[in-house]
Amino acid sequence: MSDVLEQLAQVLEARKEADPETSYVASLHHKGLNKILEKVGEECTETLLAAKDAEQSGDTRDVVYETADLWFHSMVMLSRLGLSPKDVLDELASRFDLSGLEEKASRSQ
Repeated sequence: MSDVLEQLAQVLEARKEADPETSYVASLHHKGLNKILEKVGEECTETLLAAKDAEQSGDTRDVVYETADLWFHSMVMLSRLGLSPKDVLDELASRFDLSGLEEKASRSQ
């Protein structure tokens, strides 16, 4: 699974410096972090709406589609900040032996 994320991260890095006229990723980077964050927020909202619809209809295709868009734009954001999916996966792995309530409480200290 993380192979797909790593491959996508490599593509995103390669396209970061591409021509903004021919690369969507390059155009986002060219417009700056605020535009990238706007896209993350937009995709987050679309994911939430798809999940609400899926709960009613039972059809989860749009949830998967919108979540893929959210992950993609989140990875563009990470790339912009010099981070990779590995940073997020490492953080998730570090939480395996910690209850969610303990982890949340540790953040406020």
